[in-house]
Amino acid sequence: MLEVSKLSIRFTRFDRRLRQVHTEMIHNLHLSISSGEILAVVGSSGSGKSLLAHAILGILPSNAQVSGDIYFKGEALTPASQRRLRGKEIALIPQSVQYLDPLMRVGEQVRQSVRQGDPAVLQRKAFNKYDLAEYVAKWFPFQLSGGMARKILISTATVSGARLLIADEPTPGLDDLAMTETLSRFRQKAEEGCAVMLITHDVEAALTVADRIAVLYAGTVVEIALRSDFTADGEMLRHPYTKALWKALPSQQFAAIPGVQPAPAALPKGCVFAPRCSLATSECEEFAPEPRKLRHGEVRCLHAT
Repeated sequence: MLEVSKLSIRFTRFDRRLRQVHTEMIHNLHLSISSGEILAVVGSSGSGKSLLAHAILGILPSNAQVSGDIYFKGEALTPASQRRLRGKEIALIPQSVQYLDPLMRVGEQVRQSVRQGDPAVLQRKAFNKYDLAEYVAKWFPFQLSGGMARKILISTATVSGARLLIADEPTPGLDDLAMTETLSRFRQKAEEGCAVMLITHDVEAALTVADRIAVLYAGTVVEIALRSDFTADGEMLRHPYTKALWKALPSQQFAAIPGVQPAPAALPKGCVFAPRCSLATSECEEFAPEPRKLRHGEVRCLHAT
């Protein structure tokens, strides 16, 4: 359904001396999602998760330069095709509730997203699934709580009939019941033949529903693993960062590693994780590893076995 190949994104800005400065935020990124699959994209803040979503939809700011290829159903995405598919075949559940139109009642916003079927019926069904009272349809966004606004955004995407859903941090602000319902709804959409990209920093939530997990670190996908690889002490995982991420969960060892994720303007020359990696060698510091297949997954690490 979706294939991203060699994607790089950089931004141009002017510094205090009015000199152009180029900062690359995503580097040579590869991933794919099949029909009927949920791919979770996980990573810490600043790793490039939302930028990836915006690049697929073609909604990056004007100072962004994008290289590489993005294919949807085998068709290369261009600015023209992105405009044609956006909100129809490809739908975004955005991270910020500010994407809601502040001047339009929320029920109307959901109904406008319907492409097939009775908009009023589908809007009522969506509200019922997410425990939203019917009178909420007449409210404006400023009248909603944060959790209610997020439910409206999810409703808008799920009634659209899109074949690719990109959910950017869809669960913050939701109670446990609503979060479980939302994730199960994504599972249902996948079983209906959709492809779902679930962008989240909540690894444990992702593992309840995703088929595969793509791990981002400093703008690079360092590993793509099966959900079943996240088990025991993480011996089935391939990349040192993924193993550290797994062991840092409260349900595991709650163990931290030294150092911090590097800033985009201060990336190391070789492997982006080398400064924090106990396995790093001089070769890691000089050369950025290419992605390679390993044990039914993918990894960027010279030492992964």
